[in-house]
Amino acid sequence: MSLAGASKHVKVLETAGLVSRRVDGRTHYCRLEAARLAEAQAWFRYYERFWTDRLDTLQAILEAEDRQNAAGQD
Repeated sequence: MSLAGASKHVKVLETAGLVSRRVDGRTHYCRLEAARLAEAQAWFRYYERFWTDRLDTLQAILEAEDRQNAAGQD
């Protein structure tokens, strides 16, 4: 990865509040903001449950259709 590419990624993380940056001359010190990561993790957990429930429902519907189609072929 190029320096410009890495800098761009750090800037995105900084804008999102996940990383803070301190500049000392040409050296940039980055610090992970753990509290913000905990908020992101909570968001991911919510949507993981949401999509797991939806996908489980879809799987049940598709399995029921497969059983109906198999019964109709007998």
